[in-house]
Amino acid sequence: LCCGINTESLPFQCVLTGKWINDLGSTMTIGPVNGDGNFGGSYHTAVSATSNKIQVSPLQGSQHPTKQNSQPTFGFSVKWSFSDSFTVFTGQCFVDENGNEVLKTMWLLRSDVDKIQDDWKATRVGINVFTRLHSQE
Repeated sequence: LCCGINTESLPFQCVLTGKWINDLGSTMTIGPVNGDGNFGGSYHTAVSATSNKIQVSPLQGSQHPTKQNSQPTFGFSVKWSFSDSFTVFTGQCFVDENGNEVLKTMWLLRSDVDKIQDDWKATRVGINVFTRLHSQE
């Protein structure tokens, strides 16, 4: 029993593969998850602290093995193509009470700084909620 709902009776398994959009308008595409739980993909952020032109950036990740009706935990990293920053995400893929897939994530972003005395301002933390992005037909 999770979150007031019986997850055993949910008709769907939460699947990471596909296109997602978060609460800030950033989008990502997660490719097929292989037998070891590893996957690749791409991330297009809608927000940035740099003045550089935003570019699609590669992501690499892994999830725990799934079984029917599971809601897997996962993690992935994004090596930003347009800055010397790196972000790691961790989260869980849920199916809500309406059958919608939701990714609840927390992230750490590490920015490049010129000297060790600036280390204190180099890491940011946040949360994002992703929902499945359905193609417009």
